[in-house]
Amino acid sequence: MAFDPTQPFLRADGMEHGLSDKVLRGPGYRQLFRGVLVSSSTPPTAVQRVRGALVLQCDEAWASHASAARVKQAPIPTIADEHVSVAHQKMRRHHKGMRCHVGDPTGVVVERGMRVSGDIPMFIELSGQLGLVDLVVVGDWLVRRRGISPAQLMTACKRSRHKDARKAWAAARFVRRGVDSPMETRLRMLLVLAGLPEPEINLEVRDDVGELIRKYDLSYPAVRVAVEYNGKLHVEVVENWEDDLERRADMDEDEWRLVVVISPGIYKDPLRTLQRVHRVLLARGLPGVPLRLLDDWRPHFPGFSDAA
Repeated sequence: MAFDPTQPFLRADGMEHGLSDKVLRGPGYRQLFRGVLVSSSTPPTAVQRVRGALVLQCDEAWASHASAARVKQAPIPTIADEHVSVAHQKMRRHHKGMRCHVGDPTGVVVERGMRVSGDIPMFIELSGQLGLVDLVVVGDWLVRRRGISPAQLMTACKRSRHKDARKAWAAARFVRRGVDSPMETRLRMLLVLAGLPEPEINLEVRDDVGELIRKYDLSYPAVRVAVEYNGKLHVEVVENWEDDLERRADMDEDEWRLVVVISPGIYKDPLRTLQRVHRVLLARGLPGVPLRLLDDWRPHFPGFSDAA
């Protein structure tokens, strides 16, 4: 292949193609890892760094764990190191800023020109890096964006011999169809881990002729309660704000109760969110609502990790 400095390359390869050590150390090139460079004219991206990690490995290596998730653009939190896998212990190469694992190459696929873990193997690998809620976020994303069914995910996790397969299976049990965003997953998990009945996802309310009137992120249709996460977009875009006002007026006419949750209700004060929803469900008489909330949610949400 022709030498392309806009793609990560080994320093030795650059020098073989006429680039001096002085030039390679200058502002025209950026170091991704020790001995791996790329032209400074290219914007730094997460995928570029994954490519750089694979340059240091053998041709049979593949991006796995968090690095595979970055290639697929799965919603994961920040994880500093890159992760690659090889088929045998003797093939491992260790470098600063990189973790090299031994894995099963059977499920390896090619995406964006790179060898990466398949969707389900990646989910199982991530179970060793992510907590329960973040892993369910990935699972919901796989179902909605990648066409995997919750049943497929559960079966694969149950059959897997991966050392973290049990954690993956525990998360797969909470994965559902039709979830629109990571924040909806987090909100649902907050409610369920606190012992509240699991809400229905994306309930569609239609009129007498079958026309769609409203759609609720999370709801308890038996008692006409909806719980929704509203991001900044609902406030900053005038059209969204006006639509929300009209929608709430229609809900009032139908005797629906809407509990709106914003970012601080997940990341800053999740207990207040739980108390709000709990009070409404008790007042509306939903069967199965406990008189006292469980504490199982506390280790999984910001500010409450000391409860783990």
